[in-house]
Amino acid sequence: MLLYFEGLSSLTYFGRIVDSACITIRDFTMMTDFIFSGVNLAVTTPFNAKGKIDYARFEELIEQYLAAGVHGFVLSSGTGMHVYLSKEESKELVAFGAKIINGRARVIAQTSALLADEVVERTRHARDCGVDGVMVLPPFFEGPTDDQGIIDFYSTVSEAGVPIIGYNVPQAVGVKVTPSLFKLLCQIPNFVSVKDSSGDLTAQTALVRTGVPTLNGADPLAPFALFAGAAGLIWGGANMAPKTCVALAKAAAERRWDNVQEIWQSLAPVMSLIWQSDYVQSVYAGAEIMGYGAGNPRRPLARLAEDKFGALRDALAPLIEREASTL
Repeated sequence: MLLYFEGLSSLTYFGRIVDSACITIRDFTMMTDFIFSGVNLAVTTPFNAKGKIDYARFEELIEQYLAAGVHGFVLSSGTGMHVYLSKEESKELVAFGAKIINGRARVIAQTSALLADEVVERTRHARDCGVDGVMVLPPFFEGPTDDQGIIDFYSTVSEAGVPIIGYNVPQAVGVKVTPSLFKLLCQIPNFVSVKDSSGDLTAQTALVRTGVPTLNGADPLAPFALFAGAAGLIWGGANMAPKTCVALAKAAAERRWDNVQEIWQSLAPVMSLIWQSDYVQSVYAGAEIMGYGAGNPRRPLARLAEDKFGALRDALAPLIEREASTL
């Protein structure tokens, strides 16, 4: 079957992708029993004019995204400015968000921190707030990079007793989750998955082939990752077009690949654009254009430069009508 996807490559044979991943369409199944399947929205954190968290707006956004059908929320995500929130702000945000969502969608809290003890503290707090899982970066900023050091770290976090999603983003933290390490990590109690944001489809399909649920975190790879067997999506770009992103995930779960292709043609231009640079600023700006505004990112990040707004609006143009009409 010949499929055309803008934004990643010109002509792509799914059969060729399948061959490289050593699986076949017959073997491919969506892991619908996996608790974190579908679209898990790495939701933006709204800020007011003084740079403080705008909780009233956050509640409004949550309701908008629930109405759009998102399956889960990642609170204090990277897109939600986790690294620029204090520990107390992050904990308060998780408690507030979990209370508002109140079981209407899954809740994942990012509890990453430099100190292992702080990660455990944040994770226990998230557990007590009733989250369904936590997302945790491996040790970073001169932390251990050997497999045993990573295993020991996640073993410590597992003591909090909540499902853990690891985070593979080697370009940012210098630690690569390989298939062999992934298998070892999944022997740790409560370690259930990894979010792969490497942006490397070949590397991600290698994780998928372990048989352990793998979550795609690279926006431009969404349909390809689902076809290759990713169990779900953690998606920051979905802040801009949640209905369309949910429709894509639903079509993929039902193996309606022609529909996936058609939907992706609307999403691909913007998902490719925002991945190239200024990701968080672009998501905030694009969400505002599409009616899901969260204010400006928090300093030191600034509002997207004006000379980049035109290209972003152009990339979003195919989504405006679709997003308004998608149920």
